[in-house]
Amino acid sequence: MRILRDFNIPDFKFPKLKMKNVENIDEVKVDYEALKKAQNKEKGKNKNYEQTNYKTIKEIFIRSREKFADDTFILEKFNPKDSFTKISYKQFTDDVIALGTALTNKYNLKDERVVIIGENTYNWYVSYMAMLCGAGIAVPVDKELPANEIQNVIERSKATAVIYSGKKKDIIKKIEDSLPIVKYFIQMNSDNKLEGRTVGFNTVVSEGKELVKAGDDSYMKIEIDPEEFKVLIFTSGTTSNAKGVMLCNRNLAANVNAVSPYVKLDENDRLFSVLPLHHTYESTIGFLLPFANGCSIAVCQGLKYIVPNLKETKPTAMLAVPLLIENLYKKINATIQKSGKAGLVTSMIHITNALKSVGVDIKKKVFAEIYENLGGNLRIIVSAAAPIDSKIGKWVQDIGINFLQGYGLTETAPIAALTPEFEPKIGSAGKAVVCAELKIDNPNENGEGEVLIKSETLMLGYYEDKEATDEVIKVDEEGNRWFHSGDVGYLDEDGFLFITGRSKNVIVTQNGKNIYPEEIELMLGNIPEIKECMVYGKEVEGEKELVISARVIPNYEEIEEKHGKDLSEKQIHDIIWEKIKEVNHQLTSYKAIKNLEIKKDEFVKTTTMKIKRYEEIKKDN
Repeated sequence: MRILRDFNIPDFKFPKLKMKNVENIDEVKVDYEALKKAQNKEKGKNKNYEQTNYKTIKEIFIRSREKFADDTFILEKFNPKDSFTKISYKQFTDDVIALGTALTNKYNLKDERVVIIGENTYNWYVSYMAMLCGAGIAVPVDKELPANEIQNVIERSKATAVIYSGKKKDIIKKIEDSLPIVKYFIQMNSDNKLEGRTVGFNTVVSEGKELVKAGDDSYMKIEIDPEEFKVLIFTSGTTSNAKGVMLCNRNLAANVNAVSPYVKLDENDRLFSVLPLHHTYESTIGFLLPFANGCSIAVCQGLKYIVPNLKETKPTAMLAVPLLIENLYKKINATIQKSGKAGLVTSMIHITNALKSVGVDIKKKVFAEIYENLGGNLRIIVSAAAPIDSKIGKWVQDIGINFLQGYGLTETAPIAALTPEFEPKIGSAGKAVVCAELKIDNPNENGEGEVLIKSETLMLGYYEDKEATDEVIKVDEEGNRWFHSGDVGYLDEDGFLFITGRSKNVIVTQNGKNIYPEEIELMLGNIPEIKECMVYGKEVEGEKELVISARVIPNYEEIEEKHGKDLSEKQIHDIIWEKIKEVNHQLTSYKAIKNLEIKKDEFVKTTTMKIKRYEEIKKDN
């Protein structure tokens, strides 16, 4: 799922495992008859669950508010030394209504664009839901962006309010004088009264509650048009070249409907929130989906606290990027190696797989120690955002946790394909969700071609960019809108999607970061010594991560005029490299160019003079 821009994995500790249950397999008591009966009931289960049919998020909001009022919705540790605080559906929905009422009636922000920026925290959830249910248009922003890019997002989106966490206070202070368009800066977890344009989030919510108490029910009476533009997400850094994806309520509700036939969630489920909420992957599948099903959400304190937070909150499901899953895999297997029982564990995986194939599942008992260190209840791990080694997915499945994969983009809000939990297929990116159709454009002899997507989750279009929208969304003779993903893959006989090539443009790193080459190329284009260039992710033998590379045709006339005649190839390389290093200083670290290639011939181009990236990269292989 090409949606995650920045997700760094710090070192975290995994407790020492003794794997006692693996050794004492004879002590594991199994009711074979009961398991056999259960397995017989499951036969023929490879069919979809009942599908939901929501039209808007507000419809979901009203239903969940009534049905799950007393259930826990959010668990968050507001003080590092305290336990997790439990917040009910009633408290959450009350706060959403209060915020929405105050924003629309007191602060006159109805239908305005509101930037939301900060770490995953309760106020973020409240803010986003308040927008979706009628307050305005949400503009979720990456908290890791530097000040100039945050300012650019605010300006480009024409936001008139900014809701921000306390950790972003200094940055907001730095740029607020340059943002006369913004009427209000609202700080999360603050009780400050309105002073100038700044006000505390808690104050706004309290004001809203007073209005509601006095009989103001206008916010809940706001009717939502399913096709109404409600969310604006910039797909990458925010230069003038970045694209803003426009989503509507139908897109988001369709995601909830799309997942329901493939994965069954209910009030007993708890999702572990570890990925950033400004991405559609987490904000839709990690927030709106569990909210619709009465689940609770445990908010991770930070990546280094993953293991203790898992043990404390005991989630049943977790959304992750491959790098996170790979790290868990390595940490767990390293401590198994230290226990001296790696061979025994491998044997038990084979034995438990064989038993499971005949209806006897004792994985949770055999691998109980691993389970306990993951909270004890984890039954689903979903991987998306980038490819993952299939052996890791198989290992997750082997220890008894359902390993699912998803595929999609911000443009599909994000789900386009997903693994049904009752039909796992390791290595696949899943099969088309019920509201979507996938097809392969111009498949080669291996059935591989560009992945096209038709879906109810497909965006309205790119913000203020009809030309870019028309480039990626093509309408067929029947009036169907097909999104050209730029990804290369094939569909197997069962309809499962396998991605075999990278996006034609987007560079996706191992931990799910998206790098848009055009953005960097635009900056390199300002260097007089460069005539033409192409930025891409270079596969280097022995390197797991792609190396961000620039393939450059020098402007020899400019170089000769500025730096002298008869320069060697190395001197020309060094001159351009020094200029590129200056550009690198303006980029966030993961986008920085690490490799320069001087190109002596012309780029392969289309008839409209666009570089054929795929053809150029293929020259290396």
